Amino acid sequence: MKIKLWASFFLMVSVTSVSANSLPDVIESVKKSVVAVGTYMPKRSPKGLFLGTGFAIADGSLIVTNAHVVLAKTMDDKGFEKLAVFSRQNDKVKKFDVKVVAIDKVHDIALLKLIADTLPALKVGLNKVREGDAIAFTGYPIGMVLGLYSVTHRGIVSAFSPVVIPMIKSRHLSAKLLKRLRDPYYVYQLDATAYPGNSGSPVYKAETGEVIAILNKVFIKESKETVLSNPSGISYAIPVRFLNDLLRKYNVN
Repeated sequence: MKIKLWASFFLMVSVTSVSANSLPDVIESVKKSVVAVGTYMPKRSPKGLFLGTGFAIADGSLIVTNAHVVLAKTMDDKGFEKLAVFSRQNDKVKKFDVKVVAIDKVHDIALLKLIADTLPALKVGLNKVREGDAIAFTGYPIGMVLGLYSVTHRGIVSAFSPVVIPMIKSRHLSAKLLKRLRDPYYVYQLDATAYPGNSGSPVYKAETGEVIAILNKVFIKESKETVLSNPSGISYAIPVRFLNDLLRKYNVN
């Protein structure tokens, strides 16, 4: 009986140890699928302009990011400026041409299509998330200022939170807020701090790398923290169920 108990104990310790040490392996795999989203203009210096982060899904030709990242800049047609994504491969930065295939402004999601290439794809989950789940997200905080080197932050899903809350005073209301108040939905509040440039980063389960949400730096803060003179460092993320809805709506695969 004692032998069985000790065997069970060592098995539990072994499993816990493997789980605790799996994040480095998960990060190594995930970052191959994470890209910088921006624009490319041949005669500009630098040629690449960083706007946010994205990640590959499905067959590796689809890139997910935030809609506000894609819509952040009007293209300079005279300068042949085009939307592009950038990835570090074998210690070199590679540019990929893309086109927009779907945009969901309500949930701030955009789908891009790699025109002639594929990347390793991340698995998108089915929204089975609980408060307290261990998560991580990988992206490009502050973008190309620090060079194209992905950065990972880890934490937990700290709350399910409405995308917008009723304003105490009517003067805080805007057309955007009124629209969101009519059809509110829940987002994930995270206890890990994101930075400008992280918008569009994949939020994934730390144990498996399965994507559960899309990090959002601008869209959510416009709704939830509009009354604050000094917005908090809280990070929010859009659940992947809205991404799955977008994929079905446009029959994208």
